[in-house]
Amino acid sequence: MELIYYIDVPKVPDYWITARLNTAFKGHASIWYTEMKEINGRRNWPGWKSQIIQKYSNGTWICQKTISFENDKYPVDPEPYEWCLRQSKRLKAIDPQMNI
Repeated sequence: MELIYYIDVPKVPDYWITARLNTAFKGHASIWYTEMKEINGRRNWPGWKSQIIQKYSNGTWICQKTISFENDKYPVDPEPYEWCLRQSKRLKAIDPQMNI
């Protein structure tokens, strides 16, 4: 949902937003975006915004993020900031109003 906030705040034109959405998504979200683009074709930003909200702000997705957060224990190998950043992103996904 952070993506939507950063796109909506500057009020840029729809064509600029939709042309760059493919670079905004990573991993599973990128695959989802590609599939949705093939199914629905070209859409304006309000259309994509509603699809993103529908996909990534439902109870199941939030529950998955909560479980991932709870199960991820700090390992010895990676740098501490990587683990903290990953956990911070999960918390923001669960509750966007949370101050971290």
